[in-house]
Amino acid sequence: MILAAGRGERMRPLTDHCPKPLLEAGGKPLIVWHIERLRSAGFSELVINHAHLGWMIEEALGDGSRFGVSIRYSAEPEALETAGGIRQALPLLGEAPFLVINGDIFCDADLGALRGALDGPAAGDLAHLLLVDNPEHNPQGDFALAKGRVAAQGADKRTFSGIGVYAPALFDSLAAGRAAKLAPLLREAMAAKRVSGALHHGQWLDIGTPQRLAALDTALRSAGSGS
Repeated sequence: MILAAGRGERMRPLTDHCPKPLLEAGGKPLIVWHIERLRSAGFSELVINHAHLGWMIEEALGDGSRFGVSIRYSAEPEALETAGGIRQALPLLGEAPFLVINGDIFCDADLGALRGALDGPAAGDLAHLLLVDNPEHNPQGDFALAKGRVAAQGADKRTFSGIGVYAPALFDSLAAGRAAKLAPLLREAMAAKRVSGALHHGQWLDIGTPQRLAALDTALRSAGSGS
């Protein structure tokens, strides 16, 4: 699932007439970078939620066939926050654990390596989170990682990348159609010691401002990256 329902307030005025996932960097929309990386990692069935100017996302991406994937959409009349949006999309996501990626990040993580993150010995876990070193705009980090387990408190906190694998049961307490944040659910699962994690050392950017978008665009173009 690609999360694409945010209003993009910090991106205004760029997002006044264009949904944030369709903003371009390196010659293609941000969300297309995700789709292509997911396809390369072996994910062929995608769900995308949307709210603000969502029709533009559907019009731009269609059923996904031109990208080699199948895309279904979870439309939200008003954005339901991260957990609320995932809960709303559960009928499309099925009963097995699924990967979720924020639409407003850029990351070169090996998404295929996250397949099976909640299988085997981790079958009782509710979430597996990919963490990154803290960027300048989040110096205190979000969660602590030690020996493959994630906790709400602890030394040397890292930043949540916006990429995670979740068991549908993580959202059991939520009602469909209600806005809900993800962090409280994760902290509850962490308290029950049911969250695993890993640290990504490669490229990761939170594209939350026009300045960061411009910097990414410059970097991609200077590197001559087109895929």
